[in-house]
Amino acid sequence: MFPVFEQPSNLARITPSWLRFDIRTPGKLEMQTGLHIDYTIHWLGLPMRWTSVIKDYDPPRQFVDEQVRGPYSYWRHQHDFETDAGGTLISDRVLYSLPLGPLGRIAQAVMVKHQLLGIFNFRQRAVAELLGVECRTVEPPTIRTLR
Repeated sequence: MFPVFEQPSNLARITPSWLRFDIRTPGKLEMQTGLHIDYTIHWLGLPMRWTSVIKDYDPPRQFVDEQVRGPYSYWRHQHDFETDAGGTLISDRVLYSLPLGPLGRIAQAVMVKHQLLGIFNFRQRAVAELLGVECRTVEPPTIRTLR
């Protein structure tokens, strides 16, 4: 399971097509602490550059990516992997904040959190398809905003 996430090229395969995810960092990327990944996504049709850095890398149990540059004021995504008798449990914990003060809070309440949940639901199905396995939701991803 973890090897799927160790390949940054798989990000496009597990991201909804409407985001038009495109890695811009040239060459082969090797997952490790400190790796910077530049990519573009499209939100509401607008291209947005995003740079993430791998802040913590502890295979096969966990890694954490944080936004260095992008659409959020703050973004931290922790990926946890736990082996159990039935397979592997994948947990996603996202902590984020939007820019623009009150406007960002309105966008968060009206649209952004819902879209993020949709993206992670898509990701769950896409990972299962990529691996050729069945999956089920044990608990939804934890997506919280900074106040």
